[in-house]
Amino acid sequence: MSNDVKARIADRQRAIDDELIALSNQLHADPELGWQEHRSSRAVADLLRAHGFVVEQPYLGLETAFRAVFTPSQSRFTVGFLAEYDALPGLGHACGHNLIATMSAGGAIALSEVAEEQGITVTVVGTPAEEGGGGKIELLERGAFTELDFALMAHPAPVDVAEAEPFAVTHWHVQYEGHAAHAAAYPERGVNANDAFLVAQLAMALLRQQLPSTVRVHGVQTRGGEAPNAIPERTEGRWYVRATTTEELLDLERRVEACFEAGAVATGAKLTITPESKRYAEMRTDTEALAHYKTNALALGRNFDVSPAQATMNRASTDMGNVSQLVNAIHPYIGVGSTASNHQPAFAEACVGEIAEQTLRDGATALAWTAFDVAKRRMTPTKAELTEEN
Repeated sequence: MSNDVKARIADRQRAIDDELIALSNQLHADPELGWQEHRSSRAVADLLRAHGFVVEQPYLGLETAFRAVFTPSQSRFTVGFLAEYDALPGLGHACGHNLIATMSAGGAIALSEVAEEQGITVTVVGTPAEEGGGGKIELLERGAFTELDFALMAHPAPVDVAEAEPFAVTHWHVQYEGHAAHAAAYPERGVNANDAFLVAQLAMALLRQQLPSTVRVHGVQTRGGEAPNAIPERTEGRWYVRATTTEELLDLERRVEACFEAGAVATGAKLTITPESKRYAEMRTDTEALAHYKTNALALGRNFDVSPAQATMNRASTDMGNVSQLVNAIHPYIGVGSTASNHQPAFAEACVGEIAEQTLRDGATALAWTAFDVAKRRMTPTKAELTEEN
């Protein structure tokens, strides 16, 4: 019976293939940054609405979030496909969120083919601002995802890697305020905010010698001053601090913050550190569900035989980790056949075209099949099923 159901799911996915590819290309050609994905979120929601889903948008007060639901007459299990669609500043869809959104929408539509008879409620949650804004965390704090029995999505990568092992991460905006002065005539009257950043970065460079391989510290200075003959009165930057677990992250935050404080002490500049989002948590993977995904992906011709170096993409941070602390979840990586890695311009190019389209088909089908497998294994049996078993 399961093979017949899966065949029908795959047939439904093939029937909407052109629509999914068109949507992916549309998102890719019109990238929007986090919290600004008005056209992107509407396009994904419109496709789901056209295929029988009831759409709530905005969702929980977030303009570019949505919730789309296909509800059977008798529901016994609720699956949530998560869709991301925000792009990167200056890089467009160099993380492949155009494919994430369409794989999730396609998988949900394909699964809806059998939802009524199987008693599966199929939900798609459109989640904004994954790239540093923590859209899923904002939704969690407003009560999202609590109705789900299982959540899933697939993320593009150079190659297929089944298990996500993302870092927990903190996103900081860092600012120093000093005093401007003429750099030649009256330098003694200034407080150099740029020197504060230099001291902090030197302190972090020295700190790295004592840091374990399980953490990452990196960032960019976005404002360093306005003129070479003026002592900079304000400098700004964006910094990420990552660790394997939230507990480890909290300890690392204190050590990195001390480096920024050193810059303030050395120069007299005033330091302000502002979180850009809530902390992203580590991923808690549903191993049984992941085994189903891997079996399904292999049946579609995917290949998980990769080198350790290729597998490192699974360490990227994601706010899906926060969802996984509440709901059983998986977040596999699916390859687009690129030699470039995520967040590189060439990776954005790899997220459209024939190979990307095959990735989209495989991802949508594998997600739908996996959702079906998990639902069948975990849903409460009916009286008729219990009688049949006895």
